[in-house]
Amino acid sequence: MPRDPQQTIEAAEGNAMDTQNSSAPSRAGAVSAVRAWAIAARPHTLTIGVNPVLVGCSLAWAETGRIDIPLMVLSMLGALLLQAGTNLDNDVSDFQRGTDRAGRLGLPRATALGLLTTRQVRTASLGCFAVATVIGLMLAWRGGWPILIAGIASAAAAMAYSGGPRPISYTPFGEFVVFLFFGLVAVGGTYFLQTLTLSPGVLVAATMVGLPAAAVLLVNNYRDLDPDREVGKRTLAVCLGRPFSRREYAVLMFAPFVLLGILSLQTRIGIPLLIPLLSLPMAIGLVRRFWRETPGPAFNSLLAQTAKFQVLFSALLCVAILLN
Repeated sequence: MPRDPQQTIEAAEGNAMDTQNSSAPSRAGAVSAVRAWAIAARPHTLTIGVNPVLVGCSLAWAETGRIDIPLMVLSMLGALLLQAGTNLDNDVSDFQRGTDRAGRLGLPRATALGLLTTRQVRTASLGCFAVATVIGLMLAWRGGWPILIAGIASAAAAMAYSGGPRPISYTPFGEFVVFLFFGLVAVGGTYFLQTLTLSPGVLVAATMVGLPAAAVLLVNNYRDLDPDREVGKRTLAVCLGRPFSRREYAVLMFAPFVLLGILSLQTRIGIPLLIPLLSLPMAIGLVRRFWRETPGPAFNSLLAQTAKFQVLFSALLCVAILLN
C-alpha cells in the first residue's frame, strides 16, 4: 500500500484538494469520505449508462409523440446502479485478486489505497445490484418477458465483469459486452419499454451509442496492456496488440458517423441527422491522441474525454431525432 494515499490520488488525478478544507477537520473528513466513494464508483463513467436511455426515449417520442416519464427515470436509475455496482465490484475484486499493483497506470483505486475496506465496497456493490434488480422487476411488469430476460442478462453481465472464476474483464470480450449491453440492450430495451415494439432503426441507433461506449473500455485496456499481460489478463488489446487496438479505436469512434446515413434510411430522419457531425472534430482529435500518445497515465484524460465524446454524440443524436 502506498505510504501516502492522498499524494497518490493527487498525482493520478492531477487535481489536489483545496487546501482551505484543512482548517475544518470535520468538513475535510466528510469530503475525504465522499471523495473515496467517488474514486470507487468512478462517476466519470456513469454517463455510459444514461446516454442509451436518452436516445431510446428520444426515438420513442419521435415515433409515438409521448414518453412515460416514470419509466424513463426508472430505466436511468437502473442503468446507473448497474454501472456503479460494476465499478465498485471491479475496485474491490481487482484488489483481492492482486492485480492492483503499486505504480499502476490508471486512476487510483479506493480499496487498494486503503481509503475504503473490502467489506464496505463489496457491500455497496451488492447493494447497487440488489436495488437495480428490484427496479428491473418493476420494469419487467411493464415490458414483460423480453425486459425480464434483458434485465437478468444485464445484471449477470455486470456481476460477472469482475467477479466469478473467469471475469469478463480478464478476457478478450470486454468491449463486445460493453457494446452489447450499453448499446443494443440499453437503447433497444428503453425503446421497447416505451413502445412495446422494436425496429431496425432503433438497432442502428443502439449501435451508434454502443460503439463509443466500447471505446472507453478500449482506452483503459490499451493503457494497461503491459501490466495486464504481467498479471494474466487476456484483454483484446493484450491478445491482438497495440497496432490492432489503434485501428479498433478509430473504427469505434468513426463508425457512428458512417451509420448516420443508414439511420436516416431506416427512420426517415432527414437533415437534422447532420447535427451529430458537430462532434466529428472531437472524434478526430481523440483518435489522433490515441495514435500518438505514449501509453501511460496520459491516457487517463483520454479515457475521460472519450466518455465525454459519447455524451456529446448521444446528446446531438437526441437533438437530431427530436427536431425531425
